Amino acid sequence: MSEIDLTLVKKAKKGDEDALYQLILSHKEQLYRMAISYLKNEDDAIEAIQETTYRAYKGIKKLRKNEYFTTWLIRILLNYCHDEVKKKKRVVYNDQLIQSIEDPAHRTSIETEDAIRSLEHPYQHVIMLKYLHDLKINEIAQILDCPEGTVKTWLHKGLRLLRNQLKEKDGDFHV
Repeated sequence: MSEIDLTLVKKAKKGDEDALYQLILSHKEQLYRMAISYLKNEDDAIEAIQETTYRAYKGIKKLRKNEYFTTWLIRILLNYCHDEVKKKKRVVYNDQLIQSIEDPAHRTSIETEDAIRSLEHPYQHVIMLKYLHDLKINEIAQILDCPEGTVKTWLHKGLRLLRNQLKEKDGDFHV
């Protein structure tokens, strides 16, 4: 996090609404991409960003370490998106994720999406954060509030489960 951003976080924690607005604005594209990948609907994604902004405004003083503002903000968004998906009883995946892990010569997006959908919650999250949003292991660990080793385990196991499912369908799969 840059010194400018750290200064803005300090100001925001002291009640400077403009500083918080600037911080949210600098993250809006990343937040939108994440929200749309989970919710698969522009209106829902915008609503998620609005709710995240509101929750950040209400909770900024509770942020313990200023340098973790970005991961704190992403965690707020992911928690909201997860709750919304759960409410709708559906899981949604972005086409970019599907394209990034499928082998177009052997399977369709629908087959890959079905395989990902059948994975348990932590495996879905780490696969999406790693391959869709290009986050590093340590960033994913901060967002999910768990040790890096756990993220690595979930990622390894999730990819293995995904590979096995897709192998059963068409023989071979490489991630």
